[in-house]
Amino acid sequence: MYSSPPVATPLPKTIRVTNETKSSELASRCVVASSHKARMVGLLNRASLENGEGLLIEECAAIHMIGMRLAIDVVFLDSDGKVLKTAENVRPWTPYVSCGGADSALELPTGAIARTKTEAGDQLTFSAA
Repeated sequence: MYSSPPVATPLPKTIRVTNETKSSELASRCVVASSHKARMVGLLNRASLENGEGLLIEECAAIHMIGMRLAIDVVFLDSDGKVLKTAENVRPWTPYVSCGGADSALELPTGAIARTKTEAGDQLTFSAA
């Protein structure tokens, strides 16, 4: 189960993300964006996102795609790692995608949601990569 860890015990900088409900791996190399700067920059400097990569943005209920160069899949999670909403193939320059009540947003390569059949209600878990 996932909950926002206290500052004294942050998640590792790179984690593995598993959909326990579907017994599938969403990302084997997911970077955790917990600082203000990391959350603001996100994937803006990336030209591509390979299969197995991802970005978990903590304290995030909405994302924007202004300035992005790639489309992504987005999974919004509550504080326990339960999937609240998914958004597939979110295109660059999309003004915003949001989910009320979300604690974090998991950004993944396009096709990751369909490949893993991830949907609202699924339970994700996080472990060291």
